[in-house]
Amino acid sequence: MNADQSDQRDSAWPVGEITGRPIASHAAALLEGGPAYLTQAFHAAGTLPADNAVSSITDAREWAVGGTGSKLILSVAYAKPTTLPTDLFVKFSRNPHDAGRDSLRFHMGPEIRFAAISNQPGFPIAVPLCLFADFDSESGTGILITDRIGYGEGDVEPHHHKCMDYDLDAPLDHYRALVRALARLAGAHKAGTLPDAAYAYFPFDLERAIAGDPMPQPRAKLVRKLEKLEEFTRSFPQLFPRPLIAPPFLQRVAREALRMADQERAIREFLHADPDMIALCHWNGNIDNAWFWPDADGTLQCGLMDWGSVGQMHLAMTLLGSLSGMEHHLWAAHIEELVALFTAEYRAAGGPDVSPGRLMLHLRVYTALMGLAYLLDAPARIAAEFDDLTMIEGRRHPRFAEKENPRIMLHILTSFLTMWHGTDFDEILDRLPIADA
Repeated sequence: MNADQSDQRDSAWPVGEITGRPIASHAAALLEGGPAYLTQAFHAAGTLPADNAVSSITDAREWAVGGTGSKLILSVAYAKPTTLPTDLFVKFSRNPHDAGRDSLRFHMGPEIRFAAISNQPGFPIAVPLCLFADFDSESGTGILITDRIGYGEGDVEPHHHKCMDYDLDAPLDHYRALVRALARLAGAHKAGTLPDAAYAYFPFDLERAIAGDPMPQPRAKLVRKLEKLEEFTRSFPQLFPRPLIAPPFLQRVAREALRMADQERAIREFLHADPDMIALCHWNGNIDNAWFWPDADGTLQCGLMDWGSVGQMHLAMTLLGSLSGMEHHLWAAHIEELVALFTAEYRAAGGPDVSPGRLMLHLRVYTALMGLAYLLDAPARIAAEFDDLTMIEGRRHPRFAEKENPRIMLHILTSFLTMWHGTDFDEILDRLPIADA
């Protein structure tokens, strides 16, 4: 079926808002549209010259890994020689195989809009080349067609799994590369040098930022979750470093957490009151959402992908999303160095002069708030993944290597507690310009 001849009311072919062209809503629709559809899409996006065409699809395989929408591994041939990639990766916002995942289809809108502007000359960071991206807000239907990164090919390193840095050579160099890239994007945004569409597509909603990601309510629910955390560490002490399971420490966490809950609104207003701390950022720039290669001087560089929920956010959010998967001893030893690197790159890219100490304070407080909002359910969710956790000696056990979700939850829960162990939140709350509730 030629996409121009399809019924635009057909849910498989809604019209996109960026190019005004039909959107193939799933793999079967794209393959039915075939080379003609891809040619029309690439012409509309301006990525394929008008005198060239996609001549054939040479490989197409659905890829049922991660995310919400369905995915397609696609290879094509062109009628004329071109520098465009032939090995492509297709992400759909819709998932015809899973109604639950399909219900999350609207989340991909920001990622698609970001991809649509990323091909502009001088874009400050490396991202997969976008050949076509479009989204229909009414139906939540979107498609993103990009270059497929050749992990393990040439100078590009193999793909690295999240929260498994113990298998990685020179992990700190990888996080330095991530921090530099994240800061360049944020700094360019603050400098006003991104394409105009970036500012139209990604406005900042202050009230939404303040109200978002709340702690468990009412207070009794938070108290119970904190008690469950202590019970979990007591039942499975082998999963945590010894200092993190000491009763006096966990009692301090509970006391300081409840004080934070009493002042949550004021703390969030403090964090978001400084516009220098708000910029366009990647929400989950972790090591598994990147690819790495050495430059001519041997310095590790990276590109970033999987831009779901991209938007203006607190700088602490982009740092937390990137660094929360690093080994805990590296966080303890190098977090201040990495924050200083971020502020230097942010300033060099045209962003404001934010002091490392100020950003470090915000990062500690932001990490605490996000941990209390999301990580107190981790014990129950981790336990539900295993028949008997007492038989698993620690987070490097092969069972955790096999199970990504509980591995990530345990690692980030431990990161949260590690950060809290090294932070006196009573002292911080005493000096923040907020009043006790």
